[in-house]
Amino acid sequence: MFASPTSAQVLTGGCGTTEIYKGGKLPDWAMVNAPQGLPYVIATPGRAVGYLFTYPMKAGLDADTKILWYVATPRRAMPLEAEGHPLGATSPTAKFSKAADSFPGEIYPTGPTVPSAGCWHFTLTWRGGEDRVEVDLLFA
Repeated sequence: MFASPTSAQVLTGGCGTTEIYKGGKLPDWAMVNAPQGLPYVIATPGRAVGYLFTYPMKAGLDADTKILWYVATPRRAMPLEAEGHPLGATSPTAKFSKAADSFPGEIYPTGPTVPSAGCWHFTLTWRGGEDRVEVDLLFA
């Protein structure tokens, strides 16, 4: 897929292996009616892009966070599943699931919540687990 966008600005607030970008050129699949001017993250390998409507991300069950995920491969009506934990630890854990009911393109709007601040590592799967990517997100 792709590793990093060309001509993008790297913003503060990235963690682990994930940078936060603004601007730059993304693949066509990540640009279908994409929100303009928002910061975004790229999962590893580059088959998913998350547009951050909340930046910086906030921790806590009452936090109002939103990420719009674009995936490179057809969803086949399967949900996006995510499991996460603090980077370098196995607990606590956080999970979210989003049905494949948003359009246009291969998109999933999510509102991930985590119980504590810090760098969280998430594994995202869709198409019944056939596609898998990794992303690290910093929650304040």
